[in-house]
Amino acid sequence: MMAFMTIGAKGNWDFVLPFRGGKLLGLVLVAYAVATATVLFQTITQNRILTPAVMGFDSLYVALQTALVFFLGTRDLATIDMRLRFVLEMVLMVALSMALFYWLFLSRRRSLHLVVLAGLVFGVFFRSLSHMMQRILDPNEFIALQDMLFASFNTIDTQLLAVSSVVVLVTAWLSRRLLAKLDVLMLGRDTAVNLGIDYQRVVMMLFAVIAVLVSVSTALVGPVTFFGLLVASLAYQAVATDRHKYTLPAATLIAIIALVGGQTVMERVFGFDTALSVIIEFTGGLAFMLLLYRNLNR
Repeated sequence: MMAFMTIGAKGNWDFVLPFRGGKLLGLVLVAYAVATATVLFQTITQNRILTPAVMGFDSLYVALQTALVFFLGTRDLATIDMRLRFVLEMVLMVALSMALFYWLFLSRRRSLHLVVLAGLVFGVFFRSLSHMMQRILDPNEFIALQDMLFASFNTIDTQLLAVSSVVVLVTAWLSRRLLAKLDVLMLGRDTAVNLGIDYQRVVMMLFAVIAVLVSVSTALVGPVTFFGLLVASLAYQAVATDRHKYTLPAATLIAIIALVGGQTVMERVFGFDTALSVIIEFTGGLAFMLLLYRNLNR
């Protein structure tokens, strides 16, 4: 963080510090949101190769953004306050995702394979729906939509930092209250119920937290598919335990190092010649394939 704020800083510090500070806060919020959402989702599913993005959370958010541009247009959409729009999108995202995953996880006992297949199918459906609407859009509106959806760590919308910070603090407080129950959920549904956990209530609360965190990260920088999987896998190896009081902070710190450190290198060493999101997605994709390969060999 100190390197990001000071290296290459020239001119008026009254401009440099707020400018870089806003971007730094955005990167930290995204790091926490992605890392926490991934670890919580893997706890619920009891599977370390699944992420909210793989199961269609990001695709749902992209479909919502595309539908807003399709029905309202970029001109009318620009007249809506960004913070109000973000809150409305987040509420809609939470409602749809909770309805979807209530059916997948809680309405009936389903095998993990069916849950994964259904999540992937819904992800493909949301992406296909987005592509269909994008093909009908006016070219100028399509370009504006692409700017909204492309993952970029260079241009973080500072208007959303205040409301995003409040949302992240609330979810952090809620996650902290559920910390002991998270360790019990790792033991499986039947064991958790026998130990006195209100399984349905806790899992629905966690799904709401995950949906909110995905909304925050996607609204700030765009969809990132494999980043959460990468930092969660590194966190499990770093702490060598499943206890969430260690894995959640470790995943967050690793995510902050990756984003802030990576963005510092991209800006000060490579001079914006490449995009950090491309490197992160490439590395995360390799980690995903490696985890699949390791699981197949077991």
